[in-house]
Amino acid sequence: MTPPDGRAGSRPHVVIVGAGFAGVAAAKALARCDVDVLLLDRRNHHIFQPLLYQVATAVLAPSDVATPIRAIAATQPNLAVEMAEVTAIDLAAHALSAALPDGRTRTIGFDYLVVATGVLPSYYGHDEFAAHAPALKTVGDAEAIRGKILGAYERAELSDDPVERARLMTFVLVGAGPTGVELAASIAQMARVTLKRDFRRLHPDQTRVILLEGGARVLPTFDPKLAAAAGRQLARLGVEVHTGAIAQNVDAEGVVVAGERIRAATVLWTAGVAASPLAAQAGASADRAGRAQVGLNLETQQGSGVFVVGDAASLAQDGKPVPGVAQAALQQGAYVGRLIARRVRGGAAEPAFRYFNKGSMAVVGKDFAILESPAMKMSGRLTWLVWALVHIATLPRLQNQLRVNVQWLWSYFTGQRGSRLIAEPVSAPPQRPAQPIAQADSPGVDPGRRPNAAIAGRKA
Repeated sequence: MTPPDGRAGSRPHVVIVGAGFAGVAAAKALARCDVDVLLLDRRNHHIFQPLLYQVATAVLAPSDVATPIRAIAATQPNLAVEMAEVTAIDLAAHALSAALPDGRTRTIGFDYLVVATGVLPSYYGHDEFAAHAPALKTVGDAEAIRGKILGAYERAELSDDPVERARLMTFVLVGAGPTGVELAASIAQMARVTLKRDFRRLHPDQTRVILLEGGARVLPTFDPKLAAAAGRQLARLGVEVHTGAIAQNVDAEGVVVAGERIRAATVLWTAGVAASPLAAQAGASADRAGRAQVGLNLETQQGSGVFVVGDAASLAQDGKPVPGVAQAALQQGAYVGRLIARRVRGGAAEPAFRYFNKGSMAVVGKDFAILESPAMKMSGRLTWLVWALVHIATLPRLQNQLRVNVQWLWSYFTGQRGSRLIAEPVSAPPQRPAQPIAQADSPGVDPGRRPNAAIAGRKA
């Protein structure tokens, strides 16, 4: 069996796949344990997912919400990091296969395995929608969406056709969960405040932001009264909410709902998710979303040493599913790290995992958020302030906290957004024109010598 770090050793090897909230929490929980920990991810950075929509709408820069994974390992001696994509798990051999950036495939052995691969966008069997309706899961997605939004305004400024201009200034979001609501509100506010004076031929306040929801109301996982308050705030921002609306088709011209076409140049997918395919290889049965159905200690099989945590795991508590939110992922990752440490030390068994609900929040533009917890339900400006403080405090590094704090203060008082950049395509290598070859019979030219540029350019 090959140890995670490629060296011989007798300490147990713990491999964690995925550097999201759950994976990082599991790694940190093992900091004082006598094990070798390897954290694998196909990216080199950890994403603070709750604020990714602000990168997509130009409030924050990617570096504000992303942290290099190696910065975590720098302060944890027993933790190694590799940029690799795990492609297969062999439970019988206690090994996995990982594709490396240089094209090689490496086999990595493990004594304990933690699968924290999260979720991917789900288009409910219509994967062809993805070409015209990008989802928001990665920094690359956020930058592409930002370019798509800002590019639509640039094209609208140049258009002389009022119908085409209206299409370019129409934004449709499919799915009114927290991401859809937050993204819709942010786009609406950017159009009416940030971009208000940026164009000469265009009136950004004429932007249409349409939020489609297949259910009966926005934010279906929240208390109905809080969801209604969020809906009223969306209306104040000018967002058009269509409930009971299912996207039948998405193409370059817009969306078809109930046989009616909504013409829009920008369609964003904020609806469903499905677990990473790797979760199905962890040795547990899968639910309808592809998540591994784990036991009360988040293990796929009792005593297997294989765990699935975070959004990739399906677990019921008190008859209700544990929600796929950041705080649940953090708690699960930390729990599994402690459980593995106890097993390695030969200590008493860890009690069954219990999710402690600290509350769910959603922000709807400036000065308005909702909060639902077992102890309270509240909405408004004070809740928005609580939301801001909680998110700044939970950012992974002080550098991120300071950057976000400064940018939010600037945006709050000026209405401006500091990352309104449209990424340029990668430059192609310069094509140098071929140099003509001097002919031997050309008058006045020695084929063995180059013309003297100074003499050639001199006036007669």
